[in-house]
Amino acid sequence: MGRNDWTSGASPIDVSIVIPCLNEEQALPAALATARAALDQLSETHALNGEIVVADNGSIDESRAIAVAAGARVVAVSRRGYGAALNGGFQAAQGRYLVMGDADGSYDFRDAVAMVMALRSGADLCMGSRFQGGIAAGAMPWKNRYIGNPVLTGILNLLFRAGIEDAHCGLRALTKGCHRRLKLRGSGMEFASEMVIKAALNGERITQRPATLSRDCRGRGSHLRPWRDGWRHLRYLLMLSPTGIFAAPAALLASGGLAILLLAAAALVLGQERTFFLGNYWVILAGAMLGLAHNLSLFAAATHLYGAREGYRRQSRRHARWTSWVSLETMLGAGLIAFMAGVAILALVIWYWSRNSYGPIGSVLPAVAGTTLLVVGAQNALGGFLLAVIGGNEADFLHSEAPKPEMTATERRQSVA
Repeated sequence: MGRNDWTSGASPIDVSIVIPCLNEEQALPAALATARAALDQLSETHALNGEIVVADNGSIDESRAIAVAAGARVVAVSRRGYGAALNGGFQAAQGRYLVMGDADGSYDFRDAVAMVMALRSGADLCMGSRFQGGIAAGAMPWKNRYIGNPVLTGILNLLFRAGIEDAHCGLRALTKGCHRRLKLRGSGMEFASEMVIKAALNGERITQRPATLSRDCRGRGSHLRPWRDGWRHLRYLLMLSPTGIFAAPAALLASGGLAILLLAAAALVLGQERTFFLGNYWVILAGAMLGLAHNLSLFAAATHLYGAREGYRRQSRRHARWTSWVSLETMLGAGLIAFMAGVAILALVIWYWSRNSYGPIGSVLPAVAGTTLLVVGAQNALGGFLLAVIGGNEADFLHSEAPKPEMTATERRQSVA
């Protein structure tokens, strides 16, 4: 096998092509052939040694025997799922550059040569773009090509600013260090989105190269289930975006709730509470909006802190400023102040009510304000404990001794400069 004979142990491995496999005996030979051609090209033109790793996910056909006969190294991955198989293959791979691609023969691994070169030039993750490389007739269902992929890619770029064209291309390359830093955990098809999202959040350098897509060589249907797997991708987009799913709705609800309460307060001061055009029902709704907004804010903070502790979310200067003074003690203190303010307001409401022979009160604003402060204060105190637990059981949510992620390739170049 020459320079690409990884079994001899004579030369270190530079490139590992990882192919997830589950009963692919009919299509696997075509995938292995283009993977071998890619390694030969990398060896001849760039002096890079390579290996093919087939991450077998429990095949009961002849896939394993076919892979071994073609010179690939077979790694058994017991945990089921596309993402689990790839993760298992990546962990077993010996190369510093990792290439992933499907076993169905739809991708030509020779397209990955340019991706490996992009990694050598400093990129951490190189995505394939089927829209640049070309899609053969019948290779991609119309709903995936014109609805699912553009919509999910657009949402991903909107939420995480990844700047890619094809978020679900199965042919891509990343460095071993990048894979280690991202701590990928998805077991299913959502693994593809998780990789891009965490790379964007972690400040990894992402680029893309053309990739062609052909009709697969299978004699059966695909493992892909468009609606289920599409939802799993969308679910990951939402779960890893505290701004989009939590912080933005919180800001919207808080703004609306405060506006209603301020209008009601102005009407009360001017003695026009009985003719207030929004009425008491809207005031009650405003209180609920503020309570929900505060709850969403806590969720946003918890999601952000979890990502920072896990090492795939970088701390911006803005976040560093608020985490420098927000701690369990300040959360408890602010919660206690809000709670006691609510108790005081409700006590005044009861006093006023008793002084007026327990008759009806024209405005519910004081009662709503007091109740809302009670709820927000209690939530703030309890939320402080939640954030402390997520922050590693430290009173300071992002403790100075928290584990720091490795530097990305971009940061390494900047530090050297």
